[in-house]
Amino acid sequence: MSPARTARALAREAITREILDSARARLTTDGPAALSLRAVARDVEMVSSAVYRYFPSRDALLTALLIEAYDELGATAEGADAAVADRADTAARWIGTFRAVRTWCVAHPGEFGLLYGTPVPGYVAPRDTVDPATRVVRVLVRIVGDAYAAGARPPVVPASGTASAAPPGTVAPALAFIKEHGLMASLDLSDDELPETVRRALMAWTMLFGVISFELFGHQVGSVADPAAWFDEVALRLGVDLGIAV
Repeated sequence: MSPARTARALAREAITREILDSARARLTTDGPAALSLRAVARDVEMVSSAVYRYFPSRDALLTALLIEAYDELGATAEGADAAVADRADTAARWIGTFRAVRTWCVAHPGEFGLLYGTPVPGYVAPRDTVDPATRVVRVLVRIVGDAYAAGARPPVVPASGTASAAPPGTVAPALAFIKEHGLMASLDLSDDELPETVRRALMAWTMLFGVISFELFGHQVGSVADPAAWFDEVALRLGVDLGIAV
């Protein structure tokens, strides 16, 4: 690559970064649904037609923002898990991952709104957002898998056909995802244990972001005195529900 082309590539990368940073700031001030290329163009002091050379549509910009935010959040979860030196201490890994995810979300309310808030009207996320979007849940499932490999199990596993067991097929998509990604593949779980484990992991994942959503959107006001302490309590109880010693 010639020096001139290198300079052009670096310049394009810098402008792309400036556009993305401006758009992320707009997520906080205006919200995802109100994001517009014209507003972002004004922020970076470009004519709107020039911005279209970097992002051909608002949807293209939203997709780039989604992927970047999901990857940042996923890397945060992965880093928190990896930071626990004792890999057998799945409780510490579980709590550490939960706390790190909350810390990132609280620090990035605009991005959280894009990822887990009200869907943007007219926008449909493409398939290339799926892998970044599942990074956090993959970390959680791996922690559960390691705990189960060491002998942990949920306190009570409802047997098939009992009133407390979910209908067959309820978590079929999640089971397919886990098998596709090789998660928990080494575990010797019974036909009752595997679906039940997946159900509880999905509940934990939904509760994780549900509690953060309630905090960021003000729904805990008047009910919770200390959001961080409440979040820790929820994380601990979800770990117990999965059979992770805490």
